[in-house]
Amino acid sequence: MPGSMKTLADWLAHAEQQHPKTIELGLERVRAVAERLRLTFHCPVITVAGTNGKGSTCAMLESILRHAGYRTAVFTSPHLVRFEERLRLAGEAIEGAELVPHFAAVETARAEIPLTYFELTTLAILRCMAESKPDVAILEVGLGGRLDAVNIVDADCAVITSIDLDHMDYLGTDRESIGFEKAGILRKGRPAIVSDPMPPQSVIDHAREIDADLWRFGHDFNVSGDKQQWGWSGRGRRYSGLAYPALRGANQLLNAAGVLAALEALRPRLPINAQAVRTGLAMVELPGRFQIVPGEPTLVLDVAHNAHAVAALAENLDAMGFYPTTHAVFGVMADKDLAPMLARIGPLIDRWYFTNLPTPRAAAAADLLAQWSAQNTRKDAAGSLHADPMAALQAAIDAADPADRIVVFGSFFTVGGVLAHGTPRLQAKHLLSGA
Repeated sequence: MPGSMKTLADWLAHAEQQHPKTIELGLERVRAVAERLRLTFHCPVITVAGTNGKGSTCAMLESILRHAGYRTAVFTSPHLVRFEERLRLAGEAIEGAELVPHFAAVETARAEIPLTYFELTTLAILRCMAESKPDVAILEVGLGGRLDAVNIVDADCAVITSIDLDHMDYLGTDRESIGFEKAGILRKGRPAIVSDPMPPQSVIDHAREIDADLWRFGHDFNVSGDKQQWGWSGRGRRYSGLAYPALRGANQLLNAAGVLAALEALRPRLPINAQAVRTGLAMVELPGRFQIVPGEPTLVLDVAHNAHAVAALAENLDAMGFYPTTHAVFGVMADKDLAPMLARIGPLIDRWYFTNLPTPRAAAAADLLAQWSAQNTRKDAAGSLHADPMAALQAAIDAADPADRIVVFGSFFTVGGVLAHGTPRLQAKHLLSGA
């Protein structure tokens, strides 16, 4: 069987057919295969969980550590355009061919053990990471924490970002239940960084119960600042006069605060200097996180896909200033709580372009239009249906004036769909006509 798989595409197609469920939480199967693989990291490992802000936190950790001279390995999910984005070695996405032998090793080791797509691909990526012998590994938890496949690795430092309601079918129906699942990545005696300013009590209780080294925002570390610069203070160390992170949005300061706390906690093993912090934060890049693409009209890309993230997106859009018309390309998974998302951002959107997405988990564009229409109270707002994100974006471009803005959000599939052929650079109709 492994011999017939020649490419990454072959292995991904194979992984999709191996288990009847897309998601099956639990560590027994994946841990058994990891033991057969003798999967071990010989470097500090940082694990990052949370509802929103995980990808940004991983990117900031990576950027600062790379500017400090360390060779990083970073696992994140999902991807925007190419599966290879899920593993970055020394800042670069892995080549698909480099993953093939690791998929083959996992397939051989698992034998009779069934693995989901996420479990099989995660094990292949973790094996590739470990064998690349990085100076530091950064692992983003996919869903939850306690029972997520990534949690088979005992992290030297765990970071928990914001906690809010999402994936409630799997994690529980309130913040306390979800917080307990996220807290499952914490380890006894090791740093536990909580950058949510108001974390569920379940997180605090679990950290104390296992005697983790708890670092809480507002207690063990904090931020201050004005419009020009900001500062961080933690246990016995301060950074002042920092430029704001290159990733835009008010929520990024909380993520950056947690990043600096994690790096401070790991300082004995991964010393960094202030210049690496300054440069790392100023140079960090991550597509699709309140990414503003200059042009006419302005294009905003954001993978906001739950009520908490959409609220942050709405705040960030508000802060951008006045635009005559805001167009929104929107596609989302069917399991999302749509009502609070539409209620929060609806007042800012004048024209909606609802799109189908290339996954059975997605809500149909027609259903999104129907739900939006049922709660819409704005007589001046309009909605339309589109086959895919690129078609929706083209319709928005055709309708937009140069001074307008177009926001693409709702899912990694939505943003990834408009990035499939590179970052669009928009030129308004009057520019194209040569006027």
